[in-house]
Amino acid sequence: MSAFGFTLLARDGSARRGCLATAHGTVETPAFMPVGTAATVKAMTAEGVAATGAEIVLGNTYHLMLRPGAERIARLGGLHRFMNWPRPILTDSGGFQVMSLAGLRTVSEDGVSFRSHIDGSAHAVSPERSIAIQHLLDADITMAFDECTPFPAAHADAAASLALSMRWAARSKKAFVARPGYALFGIVQGGVYDDLRRASAATLVDIGFDGYAIGGLAVGEGQAEMFRVIEATLPHLPADRPRYLMGVGTPDDLVGAVSRGIDMFDCVLPTRSGRTAQAWTRAGKLNLRNARHADDPGPLDPTCACPTCRGYSRAYLHHLFLAKEILGPMLLTQHNLFYYQTLMAELRAAIETGSLAAYAARHAARGTSDEPEETA
Repeated sequence: MSAFGFTLLARDGSARRGCLATAHGTVETPAFMPVGTAATVKAMTAEGVAATGAEIVLGNTYHLMLRPGAERIARLGGLHRFMNWPRPILTDSGGFQVMSLAGLRTVSEDGVSFRSHIDGSAHAVSPERSIAIQHLLDADITMAFDECTPFPAAHADAAASLALSMRWAARSKKAFVARPGYALFGIVQGGVYDDLRRASAATLVDIGFDGYAIGGLAVGEGQAEMFRVIEATLPHLPADRPRYLMGVGTPDDLVGAVSRGIDMFDCVLPTRSGRTAQAWTRAGKLNLRNARHADDPGPLDPTCACPTCRGYSRAYLHHLFLAKEILGPMLLTQHNLFYYQTLMAELRAAIETGSLAAYAARHAARGTSDEPEETA
């Protein structure tokens, strides 16, 4: 089994082109990870996800510990076998989901006690338990347990949250079982405050992680502020380790973050959009429920090579969503994931050829259509 590693292959300004080696294969970066929260990328088979070009997916500790249970998944051979995904998997520690349970959780130095959103049953997650669950799942990349700082937060509140996350990060590192091909990432927190982000990065680098994530963004601060925080944070992270921006985002977010030096992304947006009749295309975002598509025999995107665009018209997709047929979300999710993976492949190629700035300018000029919903 090969060792975990990150190799930088090319640079273009701050942007990086690399390759991530894990126990279950390699990942070309910059990379976008489809979200498979409950051991499935919604509306897709594992084979279908791979066919879009995805090389790594994300699973979630919180949801999988509640249902079907990490121990059960381990008995069944681990998450790769359970979901028929033999490629790399990153697992979110569950911190964000637990913190979102307003009124249902209690935070202490030890960890978080909470009530399940499914059946109200009582649970507790500490850094040690989160790491143990991710080990049972056999995640190639395990995330340290942290508290996701809310937005907005006063400096003092963000500092207190950050301090707790850093203590939990040290405990996560101690609990992690190192083995070839597997990695543990730390998560930089600190809200929108540059001094806190620098302090968080310094603490995590001192603890020592295989990769570093930037958490607590895309929570309402806006794109410009997100980019500013990224720019303030990345110089304080090791250049030879992968950098992961959590929970981001739109195609414009990805292009901007890659240009600033981010290597990895995840977001529910392409799959959630696929279930709500939103298509991401080179011309912008389309709403397939709109009446203007009812008689359109053309594809979603004439430049797209995905099976949805090759075989199905806008009119047909419009019909499927109005008729509430399950095939509509399936076809649109397939297209959206294909579009995101194509975008990442194009970004990798642009970095290799030193043409990222020109590519970003062309991307910005393509269009930003965001159709309001009409009465069909």
